[in-house]
Amino acid sequence: MTVEYETISVTAGGSRIEVLKGGRGRPLVALHSIEGNLGWLPCYQRLADRFTVYVPTHPGYAGSERPSCVESFIDLARFYPWILQELGIGRATLMGHFIGGWLAAEMAAMCPDAVEKLVLIDAAGIKPERGEIADIFLHGIEGTRELSFHDAQRSREYEAFFPPAKTPEQRELQNHNREATTRYCWKPYAHDPMLPLLLGRLDVPALIVWGREDRIVPLECADLFHAAIRNSRLAVIDGCGHLPQFERPQELDRILSDFLLRD
Repeated sequence: MTVEYETISVTAGGSRIEVLKGGRGRPLVALHSIEGNLGWLPCYQRLADRFTVYVPTHPGYAGSERPSCVESFIDLARFYPWILQELGIGRATLMGHFIGGWLAAEMAAMCPDAVEKLVLIDAAGIKPERGEIADIFLHGIEGTRELSFHDAQRSREYEAFFPPAKTPEQRELQNHNREATTRYCWKPYAHDPMLPLLLGRLDVPALIVWGREDRIVPLECADLFHAAIRNSRLAVIDGCGHLPQFERPQELDRILSDFLLRD
């Protein structure tokens, strides 16, 4: 059965924030990555059978306004609880991919009592000790996308969400979102030096999901998150790059269901 969703907006700090909302049940907040809000993805549709899924567009990304004082990633993490407050969300599951995972981790470290469960998918936020997080600004939009897949041809959803031909409007949106990512993630690049320490205060169930062949955030970072969060489990997906929600959706669904439906 198809779950209907709606586009709503709330105002926090004088800025209008766009949010997709659908499903029923306990709240789950899905935090998007550098591409901006890609819409009501199939993975959200599947989760909406069991949860009320909220997909906010981050302040400063196409569709949402940014308060002028929100300039850094830590600013963004500190501001987000206001957005959730305006949505009427109390304790919730936070789930995020790449910078969305980093954002979920920062929010959980700041407000652990507001988090029911935490799901980090190929997340930024912790600097690897041996390798490095790929420079998405150096590689550009197309280069980063190419690095993100282990085998794009196996993904039935790839062309639907990453079409090769771009209209001027699509390119403008890409540039807008890239500007927002640069503002939030540039210095220090894609990590918070304090995050591993702060995650030590968490005692909520946490799931860390990683593509074994991730060429954006090395698998080493999955181990570092796992070590930092004491009540966490790690699931590594073989034959998968940085985007398991597109490259291995069925495997990701199985892992998420096993974790999220567990009491």
